[in-house]
Amino acid sequence: MTAAKRPQFYRILLKLSGEALGDEHGVGIRPAAVHHMAGQIREVRELGVQVVVVVGGGNIFRGVSGSEHGIERATGDYMGMLATVINALALQDALEKLGSPTRVQSAIAMSQVAEPFIRRRAVRHLEKGRVVIFGGGTGNPYFSTDTAAALRANEIGAEVILKATKVDGIYDSDPKKNSKAKRFTQITYPEALQKRLKVMDSTAFSLCMDNKMPIIVFDLFRPHNLRRVVMGEKVGTLVAG
Repeated sequence: MTAAKRPQFYRILLKLSGEALGDEHGVGIRPAAVHHMAGQIREVRELGVQVVVVVGGGNIFRGVSGSEHGIERATGDYMGMLATVINALALQDALEKLGSPTRVQSAIAMSQVAEPFIRRRAVRHLEKGRVVIFGGGTGNPYFSTDTAAALRANEIGAEVILKATKVDGIYDSDPKKNSKAKRFTQITYPEALQKRLKVMDSTAFSLCMDNKMPIIVFDLFRPHNLRRVVMGEKVGTLVAG
């Protein structure tokens, strides 16, 4: 009798874009999309995996685009950080309704709706089986939620960053425009830089590379894909070494 297969990872950081929670255009909050994400998170939590989520805010407001329309960049970035907290609360609500205990921690103090980010407290929540959702980015303008994901993953001792996208990995060119685009199953940090593959923004990517934090880019819109990644199946593209 063979032993049941165990998860390959026991503490993960899932990076969700705000657009993943939106409608077909990536705008607003679509309840069906939020519940789909929550269902996949619950599925891996029930395997005993500790889950941390960093969510973007591009479905509501993006600081860079705001600055292009006359809003001062730092102000626009703070507006974007507040948008990530709105998304974090929406995801928390969906997870709690599925029976998954959850905590939202914000890098911007707002004690009525979220805990402040405290690393040791976040780790304790994970040890108690709670899903921890980080909102508010890093709490600083000019830093993306990709950078927040890289920072928090290293701070809380995650084994891997799982970057959820709408495509099944990293390609050498846009697969929507080039039918012959090649998908990488694995690539090193230097190769990704040399080929100018936009895995994350440069600050986030450098933080991962310097601390040898592996990144798996995968399609979260396929049912059970998060579970497949956690169980060690060859899903998406691994960036490491």
